[in-house]
Amino acid sequence: VQLQAFGGGLVQAGGSLRLSCAASGRTFSSYAMGWFRQAPGKEREFVAAISGSGNSIYYADSVKGRFTISRDNAKSMVSLRMNSLKPEDTAVYHCAAKDGIKKFSDRDEYDYWGQGTLVTVSS
Repeated sequence: VQLQAFGGGLVQAGGSLRLSCAASGRTFSSYAMGWFRQAPGKEREFVAAISGSGNSIYYADSVKGRFTISRDNAKSMVSLRMNSLKPEDTAVYHCAAKDGIKKFSDRDEYDYWGQGTLVTVSS
């Protein structure tokens, strides 16, 4: 599976962005998809994840209520809608994929990663 994330940019605090991740391959619906982010000098952290069917969704506490993950299996796409952005949301955001995942928030479980897209939130 090859992943391509896009949609990052510069936004003011309180603003919104929508990230998308396009996946190659014919079995996209069998993959759990996750979004992770990495700020300068920090470890990569879990943001949100969605099961292959879309029936199970998980969020980090820090983004719950502000971010929404969704997927379109017909288009092999997963999106992350980010509202009420804060300066601390500034990071490179990566999408990731895993077939047969057990713990959605564990970055070590994911087999495939996109190159990342930079989100910068100014105060």
